[in-house]
Amino acid sequence: MVLTLLLLLFSACSSDDSEPIENINSEASLVLTQMEKDALVFMMEEERLARDVYDRLFAKLGLNQFQNIAKSEQSHMDAVENLLKHYNLPYTILEAGTFQNSDLQAAYDSLVVQGEANIIGALSSGATIEDLDIFDLENWMAKIENVVILDVFSKLQCGSRNHLRAFTGSLDMEEATYTPQFISQSEYEQIINDDNEKCN
Repeated sequence: MVLTLLLLLFSACSSDDSEPIENINSEASLVLTQMEKDALVFMMEEERLARDVYDRLFAKLGLNQFQNIAKSEQSHMDAVENLLKHYNLPYTILEAGTFQNSDLQAAYDSLVVQGEANIIGALSSGATIEDLDIFDLENWMAKIENVVILDVFSKLQCGSRNHLRAFTGSLDMEEATYTPQFISQSEYEQIINDDNEKCN
């Protein structure tokens, strides 16, 4: 049943974003539109971009915040990967920092350069990633209809809002600010002024 499937999928983004999906009900529809296929492949790459940048910045700066959020991004990757497997969509995970999508590759390269410069640059890179993630998820969710994918993407977006709050909060402590580059200023302000969410 679809309800059973959704309950399993919700485990992909628990309150600490640490629990991957264990399995997916075989009764779920295996028929996807090309848009839905493209959305899954793209978001797999974008969640991996986040993980790889945070891993790189943790190695460079040693800030635990990056290590913790990288673990969360891994759970997001696991959620999307399970959907890719369920829908029999081929995807090869390349080595860290290497992406099939040229735009994401350019973003990774730029974010790493900015992030490795100093703490403020690193936190700004983190905020930029979450800003982009929220924006892209919104765009995909407006175009697709598959209820299973929509619910997983909703949980991923919830996690990204929490991560954006974390990075902007750390920037505040450094007496620095972040200006949104993808979502609107009004949406950004609403997110950072809200409390952290439970994403399960």
